[in-house]
Amino acid sequence: MGVLRRREVLVGGGALAGGLWAGGAKAMTRRPGPIRWVFDRLSNIGGVDTMVEGDPILVDSPYGKAVQFDGVDDRLVIAKHPLAGMGEFTFEALFRPDGGAFAQRWFHLNEEDSTPGAPPSVTRILFEIRVKDGAWSLDAFATGQGYKQTLLFLDKTYPIGPWYWVAQSYDGKTYRSFVNGELQGEADIAFAPQGPGRSSIGARMNKVDYFKGAIREARFAPRALAPEALQKTR
Repeated sequence: MGVLRRREVLVGGGALAGGLWAGGAKAMTRRPGPIRWVFDRLSNIGGVDTMVEGDPILVDSPYGKAVQFDGVDDRLVIAKHPLAGMGEFTFEALFRPDGGAFAQRWFHLNEEDSTPGAPPSVTRILFEIRVKDGAWSLDAFATGQGYKQTLLFLDKTYPIGPWYWVAQSYDGKTYRSFVNGELQGEADIAFAPQGPGRSSIGARMNKVDYFKGAIREARFAPRALAPEALQKTR
């Protein structure tokens, strides 16, 4: 599982080039590049300034070091919205849910207007989970001007404790969510590229709905990957 598929080369800032992830150097200069964040540290995630709140810790996982969150006040804030500017995308994350509160908003990408006095933006993309009776369901959420969509299917549940790859994607028409490459649901939306901002990992940006569990990795591609190309645990 820790092996990257096809030909992928790590380059500066956490971007990946080659094979599945890009069409070569010329393509990388024409569109936003794919990004990989590995949570094997508590600073400089993906080469980006990272702020720590609470006491998240590094733990061992089958895939290398990961960041563990206590579900109370732990989170990381990364000074980048990695999907900014992408009209199509795939957002994948490798995580381990450990129980905790019913609603947990554990990976929040938030557009932010840097203009002094500008009101807070509501434009965002999230991974969330709902936890009940030792199981969890995935909640993928995207909202911005002209669109607001939740992909939550409480009848599709998975055991607490194992590691999972989850994904959400948009292909220019349809927004989809996946667990280990298995489609959870989909909806057509009028998505528009989001602007620059920040990311909150371990809680929503406004410090609510904290996550109990661990996160190892996240990947962001500038197109919708086919289900068979999505990362999966085995």
